[in-house]
Amino acid sequence: MRNSVRTIVIALGLVLGLNLPTPGQAMDPPGRHGLETERRADVLGQYATDTWRSVKAMVVRRTGLPADNVGGGLKPGSRAAFTSPTNIGAYLWSTVVARDTGLISARDAHRRLARTVHTVAGLERHEASGMFYNWYSPTTGEKLLTFPTDGSTIKPFLSSVDNGWLATALLLVSRAEPSLRSQADAIRGDMDFGCYYNPAEGNGGTTPGGQIRGGFWDQDPQDPAAVTGDYCGMGADVWYTGHHYGAFNTEPRMASYLGIASGQIPAKHYFGTFRTFPNDTCDWSWTETKPVGHWRTYQVGGEDMDVFEGALPYRGKHIVPTWGGSMFEALMVPLFVPEETWGPRSWGRNHPAYVRGQIEHGLSEAKYGYWGFSPSNNPAGGYREYGVDQLGLDGPGYTSDQERTTVDQPFDGCREGSPAPTAYGDGVVTPHASFLALRYAPKAALKNLAKLSRHFDAYGKGGFYDAVAVRSGQVSKHYLSLDQGMVMAALGNALADDDMRRYVARGAMQTSLRPLMKQEVFAR
Repeated sequence: MRNSVRTIVIALGLVLGLNLPTPGQAMDPPGRHGLETERRADVLGQYATDTWRSVKAMVVRRTGLPADNVGGGLKPGSRAAFTSPTNIGAYLWSTVVARDTGLISARDAHRRLARTVHTVAGLERHEASGMFYNWYSPTTGEKLLTFPTDGSTIKPFLSSVDNGWLATALLLVSRAEPSLRSQADAIRGDMDFGCYYNPAEGNGGTTPGGQIRGGFWDQDPQDPAAVTGDYCGMGADVWYTGHHYGAFNTEPRMASYLGIASGQIPAKHYFGTFRTFPNDTCDWSWTETKPVGHWRTYQVGGEDMDVFEGALPYRGKHIVPTWGGSMFEALMVPLFVPEETWGPRSWGRNHPAYVRGQIEHGLSEAKYGYWGFSPSNNPAGGYREYGVDQLGLDGPGYTSDQERTTVDQPFDGCREGSPAPTAYGDGVVTPHASFLALRYAPKAALKNLAKLSRHFDAYGKGGFYDAVAVRSGQVSKHYLSLDQGMVMAALGNALADDDMRRYVARGAMQTSLRPLMKQEVFAR
C-alpha cells in the first residue's frame, strides 16, 4: 500500500516541486520545507478521508451505483433517485483512489468495484453502439423514463461526454484491478465512439478532421434541430444533436481520446476542432473577442492538417479558451491524461495559464477574495454553470457571480464592446475547482481551500460542500458525485504517485495521442 507518511510526503513533494529524497534515500530531519510538506500531506490526507465518506454515502449497497447527489448530512434518505454514466465512473475511480491511499483495504475495494461492474454490465443500453443512456435509477438500475424530481418525461439520450467518463473509469478499473479486467474490458469493448464521429465536420482547414456530436436519441425526440444519420454502421438511423463539440479545450475531448486510442476515430480528429475560430473574418464575431494567432500545418498519417492556432488575450496572457470559461472543462481531462507533459508547447503552456486566469479573476478583477469557478450547485438552489466569461470562447460565456455579470469585449474591425464592469456581485466558488488546480498552482489552491473552510460554513463530515456564494455567505450543503469524483481523482494523483494517470495514460492512449500533442504549438 502507498499509505505511509514517507510515501505521501514524497508524492506531495513532487506535486509541489520540492526537493525530497527518492525512495531508498534517508530523510533528513524535517526542516522548514519538510515540515511544511508533511503538514500539507496531512491536510490532503484529511480531505481524502472526508471526501470518501461522502462518496460512500451516495452508493446504494445492493447495486453499487451512486446517486447523483446527497444532502450535507449524508443520510440515505437525502440521496437523489437518479444517476448517470459519469456518476458511475466517478465512483469507480474514487474507489481505486481510496484503496491506493489506504482509506480502504484491497479486499473492500475489490468487493465494491466488482459489484458496480456487475451492475453496469446488466444496465440497459443501446445495443448497436454499446452506449449507455443518460439516466438510471441507482436503486434498481432501471433506465429512467420519468425524472424523479419533477415527473417530467425523459427522452432517452446517449451522451458522448458521459459515456466517455464511464469508459475512462472502466479502462482504469481494468488496469487497477486485474481480477476485473475481462469484465470491464468486455463492457468497454462494446462501446463504439465512432458512432458519434462526423468525418465531414472540420475546423476551417482544407482537410476536415471531423468532430463528435453531443450525442443521439434512439427514438425520434421531436427536436427540429436533430439530424438523422448512422456514423458507425449501426444498421438504423438515430437522431443526433444538432451541435458538434467544436471547441478543442473542453471536457468532451476525453471521449475523442478514447475513440482515437481504440481506432474507432481517426487520429486526424485531434486537429479537427477549434482552438479558437479564425480571426480573418467577421463571421465569428459573436464569440468572446478577436483572437491572436496564425495557421499551422501538422502531419497526421501522411495528411496535412491545417489548424488555426488561436488564443484569447486576457490580462497579459494568451489562453486557448474553453467553451464557457469554467475550470472543469479545461482540467478534468488532465486528471487522467498528462497533456502538459505530452504537449509541452501546447497544454504545457495553457493549463498553468488558465489556472492563473481563474485566480486573477477571483482575486484581482472581481475582488472576491476567493477563486475557482466551475459548474456546480447554485447556493440559491438548483444547478448552474459558473466560469470566467473572458476565458470562454462563447460570447456570453459562463459568469462567476449570481448577478450574471458579463464582459462584452470588442471584436476588432467587426463590433464594438461595452465598458468593463466596475463591480461584480455575489461570486460563487466551488471547491472542486481548487483541487483541479492543485497540480498547477499547489500553494494557491491549498490557501484558497483553507480560506473557504475558515471563513464559511463550507466543510462538513463529507468534505467540502459543493459551492459557496462568497459575499452573501450562502452555502450549497450538498455533495455531488461528479464534483466529489474530481476531488478524489486529484487527491489520488497527489497522494498516490499519479495513480489516475498511471492506470489510464499508457498503451494505445500514449502511443496514439502523445505524438499528436508533442508536435502542436499553441499561440503565445
